[in-house]
Amino acid sequence: MSLFAQERLDRMQKKMLIISSDHTGHGHKSITEAICEKIDRHDEVAVEVVDGFSLGGKLLTGVGKSYGPITRTSEDLWKLIWNVSAVKASFVNTLIERLVEKNFLALIEKVKPDIILSVHPNFNGSIINILEKHNIHIPFYTLIADLVNIYPLWADPRAEFILSPTNEAKEKCMEFGVDEEKIKVLGFPVRSKFFPDSEHSDTNHSDPQSAVEKTNAKSSLTCLIMSGGEGVGNMDTIARNLLENFDCQVKIVAGRNEKLKAKLEHSLKGRYGDKVQIYGFVHAIHELMLDADIAFTRGSPNVMHEAVAANTPLVITGALPGQEADNPSFAERANLGVICKDTEDIKPVIGDLLANDHEKLNKIKQAQKAFINEHAAEDILTFLISDDRKSHQLEEALV
Repeated sequence: MSLFAQERLDRMQKKMLIISSDHTGHGHKSITEAICEKIDRHDEVAVEVVDGFSLGGKLLTGVGKSYGPITRTSEDLWKLIWNVSAVKASFVNTLIERLVEKNFLALIEKVKPDIILSVHPNFNGSIINILEKHNIHIPFYTLIADLVNIYPLWADPRAEFILSPTNEAKEKCMEFGVDEEKIKVLGFPVRSKFFPDSEHSDTNHSDPQSAVEKTNAKSSLTCLIMSGGEGVGNMDTIARNLLENFDCQVKIVAGRNEKLKAKLEHSLKGRYGDKVQIYGFVHAIHELMLDADIAFTRGSPNVMHEAVAANTPLVITGALPGQEADNPSFAERANLGVICKDTEDIKPVIGDLLANDHEKLNKIKQAQKAFINEHAAEDILTFLISDDRKSHQLEEALV
């Protein structure tokens, strides 16, 4: 590209700043990556991604990094934090505003974004406060990363628009005082490599019937057990129930929980050998999901949607209190999977899915295909770009 062409492209480009999170689970980061891979295909959009917690220095970064240890070791403490944050939303916004203000203003001066997109609730009201305080007019959008139970922090009515993954989250926003006209339901963005018919996948399940036939033809099940990036849950007992009662291969992802990984290797490998494989944090998790016939996971919205994209039926074994509490029932209502909170129920639940030539398992796979919006990330980006153009046209008309 010539220097002149590059300068012309730079003038035409819209710059998008995405405020995400690197350490509070992996969901916010995955959503950001799903949007960014679509941006890479649009020459007219450039993107800058920042971990919002890093803008608050060591103190706020430490808060972000505490998410993993807290959710691994004390769900009750996490529930308390979630409830307090929900009740004291304005306090949280003010506190974070003070912590990030200086670094955020410096970032704005450096990046000069045309659009700001937040994918974490802690950086909605706090950032809007700063923009208003300094009379900075940059369109600000919120992309909700939860499905049903959402913080009030997601629902700041001052945002240009709030992009919701579900009608349930939209209704919550309206309960919190956001006008319906400012909420767009565009689906949950999932990275393209999780879809069986994507260019990143070695398999092709684009035809629901082909996926059904593939599962039915296998002599044994491949079961994937995971619990988000932090690795929580009774994986050992789930694995033992599967291996003792079914002809299956079991793959377990312990995430960043190194102690859990070591414990599982000690308790399972000696007894079951090659029938069980244990992983730590996996970057190519899509390969494991695409290969699995059933995925056992907690009600993480990101993990659930990635499994649905991969057309892998879900067995949901629990959920973090607070934002994940109603996700299992959401998935069950849509027939994306089944709930199994008690490990003693593993045998009858899986037996029921496999009965009558996998009848219920196959119906779940078909429902997943009908449910998932493969183009959610592209739809979100298209909306942001088109809405930003409208905003600029209105500003020019008023000048």
